[in-house]
Amino acid sequence: MTVGSETRIRAALPTEYAEIDRLIDAAYAHDYGEDEHDDDPMHRSSVRAEAFDVWVATDEHGALLGSVTTRRAGGPPLHEDVADDELDLRLLGVAVQARRRGIAAALMRHVFAEARTQGFAAVVLKTAPNMRGAHRLYDALGFERAPERDGLWIDGVRVLDLFTYAQRLDDLG
Repeated sequence: MTVGSETRIRAALPTEYAEIDRLIDAAYAHDYGEDEHDDDPMHRSSVRAEAFDVWVATDEHGALLGSVTTRRAGGPPLHEDVADDELDLRLLGVAVQARRRGIAAALMRHVFAEARTQGFAAVVLKTAPNMRGAHRLYDALGFERAPERDGLWIDGVRVLDLFTYAQRLDDLG
């Protein structure tokens, strides 16, 4: 997918995984401080790529600008409380030097297109309460808060306070 004349969105290459990890770590550290969940193997793109799609946004020279990870059709969800007809995502991040260029919105529009192509009815995501910039993006893209689904659940136990946002694809027009 090409966005404008300079930004492209495509599947990540295995040779880019380490750079994607540095980009995501730096983006989250810039906005929210150091990551306290660094031991979570899902924070490594090589691990996520085994069962999920890792997408990247690049400039016209191939430099990485951002990334997001999504569920695959027929594959497991990234979160426990996701329905079979919902595509969920994790670790949307944009390089600090590429901010304010519409990269995150372009990645999210790509997620919507992939969800439609793969037959999903909705896109669902989780975000920390302090990620106000992300909340503004999701609101602008038409997501609705789903507070009844808040929290990160592992093995049926709520382990982290997260907000849930959902966007029905038929509502996008």
